[in-house]
Amino acid sequence: MSDVADAAGVSASTVSLYLRRPEAVSPELAERVARTIEQMGYVPNLVAGSLAAARSRTIGVILPSILNSFFAETYNTLQGLFRHAQYQTLLGVSEFSEEEEETLIRAFLAWSPAAMVVTGFHHTERTRAMLSSCGVPVVEMWDMPSEDKPAVAMSVGFSHFEVGRMQTSHLYDQGSRKVAYIGAALRQDMRVRSRTDGYEDEVRRRGLHEPIAFTVPDAASTGVGRWLIDEILAVHPDIDGVVCSNDALALGVLFEATRRSLRVPEDLAVVGFGDLPFSDSCPPPLTTVRPPQREIGRLTATQILASLSGTRIPPIHYNLGCELVVRGSTRPVSAQ
Repeated sequence: MSDVADAAGVSASTVSLYLRRPEAVSPELAERVARTIEQMGYVPNLVAGSLAAARSRTIGVILPSILNSFFAETYNTLQGLFRHAQYQTLLGVSEFSEEEEETLIRAFLAWSPAAMVVTGFHHTERTRAMLSSCGVPVVEMWDMPSEDKPAVAMSVGFSHFEVGRMQTSHLYDQGSRKVAYIGAALRQDMRVRSRTDGYEDEVRRRGLHEPIAFTVPDAASTGVGRWLIDEILAVHPDIDGVVCSNDALALGVLFEATRRSLRVPEDLAVVGFGDLPFSDSCPPPLTTVRPPQREIGRLTATQILASLSGTRIPPIHYNLGCELVVRGSTRPVSAQ
């Protein structure tokens, strides 16, 4: 570090401050130090720096899956903003297991992270205790707290229960009178359970029929979607709408409708969740609910960075909501 300071014509304390808090150094000195570090190929000892500062410049992020593109978009946004602020992310994947999440959080906290980001509110009691007492900014994302699952600190997300209601309400409003629900990964992802509950609540509120929900523990896929709609139609051949917990399931429904010569949306209206890349180009284009995955990442990162810069952030719960994207798999409500 002293070599960098001599070459840049600044003090060692200025180099140290730049490595720990680059925003605290004047733009002119920051540019000079950064240029010198690049020219010399200097790699700072982050372990030594974290010991001196008591906190590292890493931020722990726990996701339930890296195969799910929803979470991947959020993580990419988080990582980009943290990297721009000279923080590195330490990623852990819980595979929807509360016990694995607890193990990851215990391991991450042992490295004195600057902050922690976790997904959802379904934690073990030990995890909840660790997050409450860790002394660093914590954000729970991709969901909203409830009475039985309160937040540890700040949260950024949306109500999955309201998503289920939104999907179901749209199908009724566009003309459907008997709406079924298919869901996958129900035991692993409690957010799917919340969307199912939202569907059932809206069905009972409308009072046209009893809820028809077919769910499986399998991961969401096109094949599972074809299988589930086939099972429903065998028992309820008169359904005219189906709510899907995931766009991949909805694509399977569209394939099965084509095989059965069912017209979409005239005979069977279909709505998904996720707005996955294929959703606007499948035949017909899929009506779906678009979650704010990038906005969740952006707001989570900006709130954490503000807290790390010294701003006192109250435990606010940001409900970002979701957007219903109406396409060809349902009829426009205005047409009724």
